[in-house]
Amino acid sequence: MTHDKATGTENMAVPEAALLTIRNLRVGFRKSSLAFEAVRGIDLDVARGEVLGIVGESGSGKSVGMLAALGLTAKNTVVKGSVRFKGEELIGKPSSEMRKIRGARIAMIFQDPFSSLNPVLTVGAQIVEAIRLHQTTITKKQALARAVELLALVAIPQPERRVHQYPHEFSGGMRQRVVIAMAVANDPDLLIADEPTTALDVTVQAQILSVLRSLQERLGLGLVLITHDLGVLAGHADRVAVVYSGRVVERADVRQLFADPRHPYTRGLIASIPKLEATRERLFSIDGAPPTLGQLPRGCAFHPRCSHAVERCRSDDPALRVVGNGRLSACHLAEALPSFGKDQPMAAELGSVVR
Repeated sequence: MTHDKATGTENMAVPEAALLTIRNLRVGFRKSSLAFEAVRGIDLDVARGEVLGIVGESGSGKSVGMLAALGLTAKNTVVKGSVRFKGEELIGKPSSEMRKIRGARIAMIFQDPFSSLNPVLTVGAQIVEAIRLHQTTITKKQALARAVELLALVAIPQPERRVHQYPHEFSGGMRQRVVIAMAVANDPDLLIADEPTTALDVTVQAQILSVLRSLQERLGLGLVLITHDLGVLAGHADRVAVVYSGRVVERADVRQLFADPRHPYTRGLIASIPKLEATRERLFSIDGAPPTLGQLPRGCAFHPRCSHAVERCRSDDPALRVVGNGRLSACHLAEALPSFGKDQPMAAELGSVVR
């Protein structure tokens, strides 16, 4: 690993088993003569059979980065960097070629299942369409039979009957299962789930996450799980990337992350989770708010909200670097931060459900 002075990041070697490799991904938006950068040099790797969790506050750039990687961007978007899928570069690839990859080799589950489904078509017709779009030799009858199998795979009861129903006849959790069924219809190698449990109650959230994990293990695909909920990642991710203001500020094995986070932002996220036991103490919150596009502070983007910040943090933006045991942190004080677990009961509670 070497340091890149131009980008302020570390040049990381590509793991041999990497399914998806993202290097120095930068995503900006043009408005009149101005340009605003939402993603500022993200590096990520996802291996086959692995669950990578991406966590951060709303507006941190976690969803925008993955959408840009798949070419799902608006006309005023500027995308730079490298996104390689099984060694094939995706940035700059023509839209016609990207359409052959999306839905077949890489699939994405979006936040709102209702807006992802056409209300005037049965769920079966929509799954059939997704199948025949990429498998042109299959008949409608065969595709419909496959749709029934997929609904059963995601644990929808009576799939032979439900395949002929419309989205409004399904609950929110069931609609999300239909979207998942569509996503895996063509046996993709990589599945990206963007806030798949948004607006679902806790019980249904657990069911959806269980379905995703079961599919990931059964089909052996790579899974990117984007969320703002660290509790979700504790029980389902293998590795976690913490994103703040368009950059990965910490990346580690899930056990390492919860046992002893090496970035103040990660510590703040974990401390903000309500404790399981009854308490009269006020909930912890990170002071301030994330910076807006085009108004990044000088130095570390997190320093105005950080209780550990020193003068160097206000002038020098830290690179994402190795800080021990294979973990990465973008903090000048990563090695000097005090021990975390002893005075943070939440870390221990989440640690009990970490995979």
